[in-house]
Amino acid sequence: MPKVTVEIPQHIIDDVNRHVGNGKKFVSFSDAVRTALRKMLDQLDEIDRMRGRLE
Repeated sequence: MPKVTVEIPQHIIDDVNRHVGNGKKFVSFSDAVRTALRKMLDQLDEIDRMRGRLE
């Protein structure tokens, strides 16, 4: 899997890390980022479908 480097404000990292760990929603920070990106792409696909831009 390719690695990507991005700059993320510390307050966003802190917010995400509250949901990462044993017994929490995500197993790792990377898992949280991948999940968020997938959800955003699904939402963008839905918007494109509604506007007739996606088959």
